[in-house]
Amino acid sequence: MEFLSNVPFWLMAVAIFCLRIVDVSLGTIRTILVVQGRQSVAVLIGFIEVLVWVTAVSQVIWRIHDSPLLAVAFAAGFATGNAVGIQLERRLAIGTCVLRIIARESGDAVATTLRDAGLVVTTFDGQGRDGVRKMIHTTCPRRDVTRMIKLAKGIDPDLFYIVDRFSQAAHLGPLPHPTGWRAVFKKK
Repeated sequence: MEFLSNVPFWLMAVAIFCLRIVDVSLGTIRTILVVQGRQSVAVLIGFIEVLVWVTAVSQVIWRIHDSPLLAVAFAAGFATGNAVGIQLERRLAIGTCVLRIIARESGDAVATTLRDAGLVVTTFDGQGRDGVRKMIHTTCPRRDVTRMIKLAKGIDPDLFYIVDRFSQAAHLGPLPHPTGWRAVFKKK
C-alpha cells in the first residue's frame, strides 16, 4: 500500500476513523448472526470485517510514529462503530421474536386479529388476580413486533405483553456430549 504514503495525515485519520466504524459495525451484526445460527452470512461478513480491520490497523502501525492522531482516530472509530452497529442492528431487526400477550375478555378478539394478520397463534386460558385471562403466544419477525402490538392494543389497550428474542438455532437439537478436556469438568 505504498500509494497511501502520499495521503495527508488528517485525511488518513478520517479514513481510519471511517474504516473502524465499518469494521466494528460489521462485527456487531456478525456476532448476532452467529448467535442465531446463520453461518453462511456470518462467514461472509467476518471476511469483510477482518479485511477492513487489517487495512486500518496496518496504516496506523505503519504511520503512528509520524502522527499519533491516527491512534486516536482508530480508537474513536471503534467507539463510534459500537454505537453505529447497535443502531444498525435495531434498524435491520434481524431474527424472530416470541410475543406473549395476556388479555382480559378481549383475548379471543386479539387472537383472531393476529391470526388475520398472518401469524400462527396459540391461546391458553388463565386465571389472574382480578379474574379470567387469555394468554396468547405467537412468533413473528422482529421487524413486525411493533405492528403486531399495535394491532393487539387496538383491540385491548390494557393488555400486558412480553417480547422475547427467539433463535432458529434452538431447533438444531441438543448439543453433543463434551469430549476431551471439557468432559473432565462434566464428570460427577
